[in-house]
Amino acid sequence: MSAVMVQGCTSWAGKSLLTTALCRWYARQGLKVAPFKAQNMSNNARVVDGGEIGVAQWLQARAAGVEPEVRMNPVLLKPEAGTSQVVRLGRVDAELSRRPWRDRSEALWPTVENALAELLDEYDLVVIEGAGSPAEINLAANDIVNMRVAERAGAPVLLAVDIDRGGAFAHLYGTWALLPPQHRRRVRGFVLNRFRGDASLLPPGPEQLERLTGVPTVGVVPMVRHDLPDEDGAALRAPARGGLPPVAVVRYPAASNLDEFALLEQVADVRWATAPWQLDGAGLVVLPGSKHVSSDLAWLRSTGLFAAVREAAGKPGVRVLGVCGGLQLLGRRLEDPHGVDGAGEGMGLLPLTTTFERRKLVRRRALTLPSFDGPWAGLSGLAVDGYEIRQGRTTADDGSEPLIVSDGAVAGWYLHGMFEDPAVLEALLGSRPARTLDDTFELLADVVDAHIDTGMLRSLAGPS
Repeated sequence: MSAVMVQGCTSWAGKSLLTTALCRWYARQGLKVAPFKAQNMSNNARVVDGGEIGVAQWLQARAAGVEPEVRMNPVLLKPEAGTSQVVRLGRVDAELSRRPWRDRSEALWPTVENALAELLDEYDLVVIEGAGSPAEINLAANDIVNMRVAERAGAPVLLAVDIDRGGAFAHLYGTWALLPPQHRRRVRGFVLNRFRGDASLLPPGPEQLERLTGVPTVGVVPMVRHDLPDEDGAALRAPARGGLPPVAVVRYPAASNLDEFALLEQVADVRWATAPWQLDGAGLVVLPGSKHVSSDLAWLRSTGLFAAVREAAGKPGVRVLGVCGGLQLLGRRLEDPHGVDGAGEGMGLLPLTTTFERRKLVRRRALTLPSFDGPWAGLSGLAVDGYEIRQGRTTADDGSEPLIVSDGAVAGWYLHGMFEDPAVLEALLGSRPARTLDDTFELLADVVDAHIDTGMLRSLAGPS
């Protein structure tokens, strides 16, 4: 059994992308590889056998060519208003969710340790992703995701920095210097990530840094254009694509599962709308999932987007689509008898009422779409595969509980993942994406081959 760990000097240092690249690269060397992140914080999740995990570990497992599962991300924190929901081994832990953050770590560590130990026993190599920075000295006593994991796994650590932000050598040295000696010894290589400058300007920086720390710079990874979704929807930035049909995705504060729209960017000019004017000219307006539907409903009213979406639904040639929480927002009313989310009057664009329940529904779902008329006719009869993560039960006027409903130019569905189906995108927008996830995984592994010391990577994956 062996493990390699990727840590970062900061958040957004590119840990997730580098871990994904290493999962595919090591799998190409013939190893049976599992990803692992002890604790993730994201409202972007995927449903796997046993429950839900962060999207990054789902992607990393796909890159490794193995089935994603809950042990690969044993703790998922889903931010809510002023706190976070704790998902342990795929299921909500209501008791821990009520505890203050600093009181959770020791209760969660046995879950983390057991999941890691089992993966180490079952796989040739576990590629571990850290979180934030290992040098956050104010949080060191509660660490269950960085050096404590590295020590338990016996893992050498690659420390990555986002050089595009500037100050890379200071970040690397400062992070290394703040670590206690036993943790410094685990750091075997520095990686300069997201480099797009003149490589001739780097010396003598790496050499001086190695003299100060004893740690070599083992990779200079360029800025890579890829099609993977960002782990945190707040970072999504879609470039304008000339000639493609405009699609506006409303990005409310608690928007969730925004990662499912990554493939959409290949076939549409995607606009992440936070103001009414950003809906102008869009032929398709999408309301995505929401971790807190009632608060996002209030936000839509306060920004003017509530009225703007309703207005868009009445314009010729404009379609409005809600996904999961977006479907609930398009309905007439939200009911909350158990104090789960909040009650309120919806947009009234679909004849639906949603009642929030204590128990969260988490499941995969495959079905054949029914027949549709008008602007949604292209979806008729498609076989789709998706997943549900919700606490709302939605009923129509006739008492049925539809997964998919349409009324003229307005539609909604409860299945996440349909925007990742090329047939669905073709039915909605007239074209299929040119590149697949697997194409991106291969691209990332090629980048590792070209820009990281692969001899060092092979030695790190040896017996611990």
